[in-house]
Amino acid sequence: MGESQNLLMTEFLSWVATRRRTYDEAMAAWQSHCPRATIWEDAITDGLIELQSGGHGHDADVVLTARGKSFLARLDGR
Repeated sequence: MGESQNLLMTEFLSWVATRRRTYDEAMAAWQSHCPRATIWEDAITDGLIELQSGGHGHDADVVLTARGKSFLARLDGR
C-alpha cells in the first residue's frame, strides 16, 4: 500500500472506529466511483472491516475486524 493510500486507509478505519457506523452511512461518506480511490473495497478485501447484520441490509453495522484494530494500533504505537 502506498503512503497516500495508507493515510487514506488510516483515516477511514479511524472514522469507522469512532462510533457506530451503518453501511448506508459509510457508502454516503466513502464510496468512490474512481478506480484509484477504492478505500471501501480495499478495506473489505484486506479483511480490515466487516458488516455485522444487526439490522437489515443497508442498516448493517460496519465494524473493524481484529486485523483492522491491529492496523490502527500499530500506527498508534509509532
